[in-house]
Amino acid sequence: MPAVTPYLCVDIDRLRRNVRVAAEFAAANQVALRPHVKTHKSPEIARLQLAHGAQGITVATIGEAELFVRHGCEDVFIAYPLWLDERAAGRVRELTEKARVAFAVDSAAGAANAGRLLGRTPVEVLVEVDSGQHRTGVAPEEAADVATTAVRAGLEVRGVFTFPGHSYAPGAAATAARDEAEALTAARASVEAAGIEVAVVSGGSTPTFAHTDTSVVTELRPGVYVFNDAQQWELGTVGADRVALACRSTVVSHSGGRAVLDAGSKLLGADRPDWASGHGRLPAYPEARIVLVAENRAVVDMGGAPLPRLGTQVDVVPNHVCSAVNLVDDLWVEEAGALRAWPVAARGLNC
Repeated sequence: MPAVTPYLCVDIDRLRRNVRVAAEFAAANQVALRPHVKTHKSPEIARLQLAHGAQGITVATIGEAELFVRHGCEDVFIAYPLWLDERAAGRVRELTEKARVAFAVDSAAGAANAGRLLGRTPVEVLVEVDSGQHRTGVAPEEAADVATTAVRAGLEVRGVFTFPGHSYAPGAAATAARDEAEALTAARASVEAAGIEVAVVSGGSTPTFAHTDTSVVTELRPGVYVFNDAQQWELGTVGADRVALACRSTVVSHSGGRAVLDAGSKLLGADRPDWASGHGRLPAYPEARIVLVAENRAVVDMGGAPLPRLGTQVDVVPNHVCSAVNLVDDLWVEEAGALRAWPVAARGLNC
């Protein structure tokens, strides 16, 4: 076990419950579940998700795909609009020899380039559409142009997908889910009008999960749900009892009448949306707020609660769990009163 704090610890019972609840929702609504494993980057957790019925996994990079395929995952979607060169195309081609592989395209130019390098291979593509976050993806009515270009370039088009990322704001989940359904419906109609079959209509995020229109979406790709985090807690997506990951830290100072912890941005991450109440949450002290983080310190206003004694260990829930996990080599799993390490095996595989 880790000799000293801070470290990221996982409540295995909560983790298993979160995985089970999502799997049961997908099964009850007759949609496929393809979780985004960039959240945990852990083969152990991916195996747990697959054992509970996930159809395959979603990743963000070719490197992540390679890692998870080496660990036995046989169906991988790279949900990123890859701009391929010869080397990257060769890596994707090698992956198709070991697993079913798809990736995103969101422009005719990107589809044409991918087809030039990977046309007539087993790889598949999904057309990404923008449903409101305005990050990547084409307008829904332009999906046919991208899909048609892909087909002409020798690529197999699996379907269309989106990420309703604008759900990450207070009260936004239901509206974002409606936007998602409208965008995907329009994109599917556009592609089918061009004579191309749409086998998969893929969407989903952790905030919108329960709001998803499963009469439209055939596949869901949430990621954060396995752990949840302070953002999901404050958005009301889940309660504190569904948060399965925390940073165990030690109170090292009472400077200024506040608790100072030994966990800072180098473990909690630096993300703080403008609507968040602080830089993370302390489950044992619901009124406390982290008002300042430095690289190796977090300053906590206890909100009227007594200061924990110096040397006390407390748990901090990071605002954004994906960023926090990417900062460590191991997650420490709590079970039966003991800790064991789960490597964050896909850490650093950014391309």
